[in-house]
Parts: sequence; C-alpha cells; structure tokens
Amino acid sequence: MTTPMKQPEDAPQAFQAAWNSHDMQALGALFHADATFVNRFGHYVRGAPAIVELHAPIHATIYSDSTLDNELIDVAALGDDAAVVHFWSRLAAGAAHPAGPHAVDTLILAVLTRQAGGAWRIKALENVTLTNPRTGETVLRAGRGA
Repeated sequence: MTTPMKQPEDAPQAFQAAWNSHDMQALGALFHADATFVNRFGHYVRGAPAIVELHAPIHATIYSDSTLDNELIDVAALGDDAAVVHFWSRLAAGAAHPAGPHAVDTLILAVLTRQAGGAWRIKALENVTLTNPRTGETVLRAGRGA
C-alpha cells in the first residue's frame, strides 16, 4: 500500500514504508510515470516501471530482509508546486545479503512536484553512499550507531 505524500516532507517516510514492506508497486507509485532514479551505485533509469524493475529483483533476494530508516534534512520550495527534499537514509541489510548483516548510510536528493488534486510525486531521485574521500571506504554517519 502506498503511503500518500500530501506535502514534500512526507517523501522520506513514504519511501521508507514502501521499501520496508518490500512492495515495489508501492515504491513505483511514489514516482511520476517519467521520473528518473539514480541508485547509490550510479545506475540511472527513467520511468516508474524501470524504477520498479531496478528494485524488484534485489527485494526478492539480497534486500529481502533489509530495512530503511530515513530522516528528513530539509525541504527547499521551488514554488507552490515543486520542491527539493534532502534526507538521510540508513539501509540495514540482513542475513540475505551476501556480505551478511551490515549498515550503509546514504544521502538522498529528491525533486517532487504536486499533481492535480494536491498529491506530490517524485520527479527525480539520486542516492549517494557516504564514503571516506581519501580511501573510498563506506562510512556511517557519526552519532547514529551501527
């Protein structure tokens, strides 16, 4: 079931709810039909069906027992019907992942626009893994625990 986005601030929790339920149709419903998505590995896709297609196989396998914990950073309005939303996201991979249970922190930038009727949808989303710039090693946000 899709968590409605009545305002841009709802995006982190709606994304989290769809991910944690492993409901890829609900995830796809958060996006405009022609939305773009860049995952944390730099893989670019266009269109809600392609976003679902990108996520469905990993939710059936390595991320089948994963969870997200998202935290809103800020919302920058671009007018009455568009906004840029930044949020932190902690992925907790479970035993289904080949590397075993572990956590990954990312920073998500999403551009949302309001549809007729007032609902908001994601037009573009990019997800960046937090890494040490000197070593390339994945790092977790300070103060969040592991």
